[in-house]
Amino acid sequence: MSDARFDTLWPSLPVPALMINEADQIVEINSSAELFLNASAKSLKNVPVFDKLAIDAPLEEAFSRVRRDSSPMFINNVDVSGGNAAPVQCNIQIAPLQGVENWLILLMEPRQIADRLGRSHQVKTSARSAIGMAEMLAHEIKNPLAGITGAAQLLSMSLSPEDLELTDLIVAESRRIVALLEQVEQFGNLRPPEKRPINIHDLLDRARKSAELSYAASMKFVEEFDPSLPPTYVDGDQLLQIFLNLFKNASEAAGKSGGTIRLRTFYDLSLRLRRKDGSGAALPLQVEIIDDGPGLPPEIAADIFEPFVSGRENGTGLGLALVSKIISDHEGWISVDSVPGKTVFRISLPVAPRDERADG
Repeated sequence: MSDARFDTLWPSLPVPALMINEADQIVEINSSAELFLNASAKSLKNVPVFDKLAIDAPLEEAFSRVRRDSSPMFINNVDVSGGNAAPVQCNIQIAPLQGVENWLILLMEPRQIADRLGRSHQVKTSARSAIGMAEMLAHEIKNPLAGITGAAQLLSMSLSPEDLELTDLIVAESRRIVALLEQVEQFGNLRPPEKRPINIHDLLDRARKSAELSYAASMKFVEEFDPSLPPTYVDGDQLLQIFLNLFKNASEAAGKSGGTIRLRTFYDLSLRLRRKDGSGAALPLQVEIIDDGPGLPPEIAADIFEPFVSGRENGTGLGLALVSKIISDHEGWISVDSVPGKTVFRISLPVAPRDERADG
């Protein structure tokens, strides 16, 4: 398909989409479908759709009906999976391609997207407004909180043991509020990344050593590194902050008994991120941080990167939102897959440009 309008509209479709010919082979795939199926367009083209896509519905019958009647068909709430991926419940639409006999367009809208579209804008807008308000108030709130904390500590010196519990509560809660405000300030004041070529394994090693000396002392680290990886192109300090944050979350989820954090790196060319200008960016460097903790609560798993969403009691819900913001600023990608006993955070990053590598 060489039509200019097609070249503009097809990559811009916000849901996974496949174009299928009369032999039920995939002839076009948009970037959303590449991400959904975790496969490149090159590997999917001219391949029978039933070899790459499993849909819990009579798809062959639906294809025949759409071709016969030349009218679209909608099928709601069906499980869709590709490759070894877990099924995702989707609403699907099959429509005839106008002007090309027996060719079809298959659209797959994951239900989590469909269900969230109505509230997503409101949630994000409210979160941004809350962050902005907290940024303005943070300084004014932190000063009196310091006075309250100091006064409570002075009072505790003359109180009976029975009353100390109350002043301890005042001090603990004041410090928790200060920590939240500091995270809000950090979220809003994050500087643009200063990118340069960096060995991803050096960053992971620094983060591991730092974590092992503090909150991850009871955790066991296992490294599965691909030593042939080229340097990535990131702000080293900001990426180090991401790794430390994820290590801390895994350690807190494991509790005092500890657990295992597995660090895995590998090269995968299948993932490309669509930039705002419509161009594609390859993200072949993959970093996985895997823990054997209890997993994310299912009710918040889909929103875990949103501000103020937390799976921990008294959690601020800003740590992973900050992680997501930093990765986005690097034009990278982060995803999470979590079940009890295994949580995988996968970070996809670009390779450093060759001229930058030469200079660095």
